[in-house]
Amino acid sequence: MRNHEVTTRHPLLDAKGHLTEPGWSREMLQSYDRSMISASRLRIKEWDYYLVVSQNFGAAFTVADNGYMGLISVSLLNFKERREHTESVITPFPLGSLNLPANSATGDVIYSDKRVRFECIITDGKRHILCQFKDFYQGKELTADITLAQPPMDSIVIATPWAEKDTAFYYNQKINCMPAAGTITFDNRRLTFNPQADFGTLDWGRGVWTYDNRWYWGSGSGIINDKPFGFNIGYGFGDTKAASENILFYDGKAHKLDDITFHIPSENYMEPWRFSSSDGRFEMNFTPVLDRAAKMKVLFISSDQHQVFGKMNGKAVLDDGTILELQDFLCFAEDVRNKY
Repeated sequence: MRNHEVTTRHPLLDAKGHLTEPGWSREMLQSYDRSMISASRLRIKEWDYYLVVSQNFGAAFTVADNGYMGLISVSLLNFKERREHTESVITPFPLGSLNLPANSATGDVIYSDKRVRFECIITDGKRHILCQFKDFYQGKELTADITLAQPPMDSIVIATPWAEKDTAFYYNQKINCMPAAGTITFDNRRLTFNPQADFGTLDWGRGVWTYDNRWYWGSGSGIINDKPFGFNIGYGFGDTKAASENILFYDGKAHKLDDITFHIPSENYMEPWRFSSSDGRFEMNFTPVLDRAAKMKVLFISSDQHQVFGKMNGKAVLDDGTILELQDFLCFAEDVRNKY
């Protein structure tokens, strides 16, 4: 059944480490338990990724435990000047020692070493991000103190298996439209977020993947007709026969979409893109502003990433047929190929 919605609370995995109910939900109903995974600790992947943007600047924060490799990464994005800088600290074989929470709604994330300290403290209705990154760029320190409000609202949670490996799975939640307040300080500049116009997004993931994957993902949050609007689109990752992750959010409510196709220029990611939908409810043109590209290869590990920020123009259609017009709507879309 396409776009099967999970509506009851139960364990994510059965006794053999298989997904109990592939599908999507509006909140985190299936409970993740690391001890139920039927795979080596080296293959378990857990991460929290926060993206916070305004019209002119933004920041991204990643804390990831990929079994054999831990990653603490911060990106500072300048949309006006079309440049960015990403700095990362890599740790060997964390194997769960980062203690990332089993649920996105509770549990703090705290990491500290000689160079970087990152905290995300969750309280009722808020996520408080604190970061200090020494020698972030050209010997200069970056600090961040950001609060994301999380009013009652729908999100997109998806439990995805892999057809080729029955103990591989991906459990993921995307939370859009979290009003952002606070500051980023770097190079004697203080950048301030306005909660009336600026938003944060959480990408929360836990699972066991196969070795070689390519995925497409897009997301945006903003204001349309004086109400919060966001979208999450993507495909290419695992077996999505039960459900896709394509969805609209408007005034706190989810509106589920069918299939989305990314039409990406083959020669240059900075050329205009197009997005089309099987149900006609997401038809967009996308003008790139900034390509946050990264490429690496070390032995059997490789990654080729293009996270492209830009402006969407087109229409999105809600469940009741209401048409929302997007005009220069800031968002991103990415094309990522990982082997690890």
